[in-house]
Amino acid sequence: MGSKFMVQTVQLDSKSPGALEFVSRKGGNGIHLHRHGLTESCLALLDERVLDRQCLAQCLTAYGIGKEILSFGSIEEWRHQENALSISAILLNVGSRKVTDARTGSEIADLVNEAHPVPVVILADTDDLEQILKALNYGAKAYIPSSIRFEVCVEAVNLVLAGGTFVPASSVLAQHKAIDTTVEMTRPMASVFTERQEEVVQALRRGKANKIIAHELNLRESTVKVHIRNIMKKLKATNRTEVVYKLNEMFPGAHLLGRSS
Repeated sequence: MGSKFMVQTVQLDSKSPGALEFVSRKGGNGIHLHRHGLTESCLALLDERVLDRQCLAQCLTAYGIGKEILSFGSIEEWRHQENALSISAILLNVGSRKVTDARTGSEIADLVNEAHPVPVVILADTDDLEQILKALNYGAKAYIPSSIRFEVCVEAVNLVLAGGTFVPASSVLAQHKAIDTTVEMTRPMASVFTERQEEVVQALRRGKANKIIAHELNLRESTVKVHIRNIMKKLKATNRTEVVYKLNEMFPGAHLLGRSS
């Protein structure tokens, strides 16, 4: 009853290099997980949710992360830890909180500054690119969303330990797709005309003369004529009227995105 620590040893499987040692302090939330025979360095896992914290700590160990896990319920608890092992990286699980929220962002920035040069890894429920970029801007070396597979999570942590930076590729690709979609919406004729040709097309649809088009687009009138010939060639049209007719057939409503002048 008077013992300061409660120790439980769990044998994971026959291939385990050693037993998984579970240590928790009475009156505190700290958890110490490690395999016998590992190097004297560790990962600090910070998560206020007890069950999630314990499960993640044990899974990291079971997947062979190669580091001892010191688990804490808060940054403040980590600050007062008494373990003498050197910390290789800090894993901060923000859960469903947004990195863009002022309080969470300040928490990350303070932790990064205090832990330097030890890298900080953010674990979160969202894979939104805005949250990822904000975390990196605060100095985090990785952003790991809960949507990725656990083996990828382990590899991401190992990458950070090796000096790298990790962001989920799926989030970057999704943002790239969104940007492409926005460009297509802004320039619905981009697949057919160059940006300058599209400007001439919009002017033609409004019935503007070549001189007016040249003035508005800061072009020579001869250059405008060249653009119109190329536009007619692409549309297989024989005159300006047919150009406008075919454009209305191919891109109904596209004129709404053009210049209003």
